[in-house]
Amino acid sequence: MTKPDVVRKVASYQAAGRAQDAIATLEPLLADHQRTLGAEHPDTLASRYNLANAYQAAGRAQDAIAVLEPLLADLERILGAEHPNTLRTRNNLANGYQAAGRTQDAIAILEPLLADRDWILGAEHPDTLASRGNLANAYQAAGRTQDAIAILEPLLADLERILGAQHPNALSARGNLANAYQAAGRTHDAITIYEPLLQEHQRTVGAEHANTLRTRNNLANAYQDAGRTQDAIAILEPLLADRDRILGAEHPDTLRTRGNLANAYEAAGRTHDAIAIFEPLLADLERILGPQHPDTLSTRGNLANAYQDGGRTEDAIAIFEPLLAERERILGGEHPDTLASRGNLANAYEAAGRTEDAIAIFEPLLAERERILGAEHPDTLASRGNLANAYHAGGRTQDAIAIYEPLLADLERIVGGEPPDTLASRGNLAKAYHAAGRTQDAIAIFEPLLADRERLLGAQHPNALNTRNNLANAYQDAGRAQDAIAVLEPLLVDLEQTLGAEHPNTLRTRNNLANFYQDAGRTQDAIAIYEPLLDDLERILGAEHPDTLGSRGNLANAYEAVGRTADADRVRNRFDDGNSFTV
Repeated sequence: MTKPDVVRKVASYQAAGRAQDAIATLEPLLADHQRTLGAEHPDTLASRYNLANAYQAAGRAQDAIAVLEPLLADLERILGAEHPNTLRTRNNLANGYQAAGRTQDAIAILEPLLADRDWILGAEHPDTLASRGNLANAYQAAGRTQDAIAILEPLLADLERILGAQHPNALSARGNLANAYQAAGRTHDAITIYEPLLQEHQRTVGAEHANTLRTRNNLANAYQDAGRTQDAIAILEPLLADRDRILGAEHPDTLRTRGNLANAYEAAGRTHDAIAIFEPLLADLERILGPQHPDTLSTRGNLANAYQDGGRTEDAIAIFEPLLAERERILGGEHPDTLASRGNLANAYEAAGRTEDAIAIFEPLLAERERILGAEHPDTLASRGNLANAYHAGGRTQDAIAIYEPLLADLERIVGGEPPDTLASRGNLAKAYHAAGRTQDAIAIFEPLLADRERLLGAQHPNALNTRNNLANAYQDAGRAQDAIAVLEPLLVDLEQTLGAEHPNTLRTRNNLANFYQDAGRTQDAIAIYEPLLDDLERILGAEHPDTLGSRGNLANAYEAVGRTADADRVRNRFDDGNSFTV
């Protein structure tokens, strides 16, 4: 096979997402070049460069770095520090560092690389413009979202001026800016870019072009972040069919879309549908990409999250524990994905009632993130919140409040009052106040928080709906039963419309409204909710689920309150003979 034939073959493998096939071609080719041409021949240097790219595409960031670091030294010595190939290799090494979680090392390359390209090539050279975008991506990965936006906004203006608004690079920069807005919690700003960008891609390159498909995926993700889960699903379902048809079932983008659809199902409360995708997807990824590929490891974590959301906490832990060990072995103990796995395992322990085990992870994890990432990195701030949540769950409410109060002040100072993390922190502090018996302090937070979430996210966003529920509970505990009912009645209608009648939050709200009716002396109204609710819970969750058992007790108590003692006894003994009946 001639050199051009090999180059075309490798390029076709990489375009089809067949990174392993590209590696299988490039490794012996490199060995041949080194043996026949010598280590410093241009073809040998090119083969080393191409092999590193293939390793990177296969998720083997450490192998890519192991090729690129000595290659860069050789290129600087042979070609000089200012040669385009040398500059390009510096860029690729930075990408490798970023993929390996070494974001600061990537930034340490990209900042002077941008200055060098600006000086050597000029500010408007395509490689210089690309370096600005790469540095912005690295800033975003390091949690410096505002620094990323500060690069991307003028970069987009420059690309539109130099290349034209319809140039692929300008369109790509618009997408990157939308991604940064989304990461900064400016979801609606992201959507306002993605929607016309999708139309532009469809018009200029067609519905089946990779950029069009990618933007459909990104728009779906933005819809999901905005709480528009059904809109996300409406994009992802046909997108999966299109990618399957155009790219094939085993292309990385097709596999990734299956995972995104499963995530959307999970966000919509369709946990069983999510699991039904994640389980075979994980098997496919292990077979196609290998068990240690980053996408495979991520999917194992996503499946565990779905198990946890579906009440299968022990199944989740059975995945999270070896996944953490695997990430520590492959990526090292300080990689962001390893640290995230530790947090996920702690969350699962907390969900399983193993609060002390969760705290035993969260406390040193917070210390490590402060040391590795810095006190103001988003992941560090999130760890403070997670530790406070665990303290709260473990009954250490005052310890939780002692974290929540300064954390909220820091978030308002660092990221502002309106990003999602700040709003979540306000809600967590209000819940802790409520648990500590400081109901009026809780209400004083919940009322403006609800107004802010409805203004920023929309009244139907899950976080806004959740805040309405929390406010209703606080009103109830403050003795304001009528105010609680006035919040919960329309909330139930909205939940049924947005999440569906069988979503766990909808079922829980039906139960709460019935409780409020009973507390307000409206026992017949409570019974009218409890009776069909119990039937639904038995059908959806099973007769022995804690929520089902609680509902049986609530209905029995309500029957007793109106003198229907025999009906109360029948409900309590409903499954004792192994047969169900309708009350």
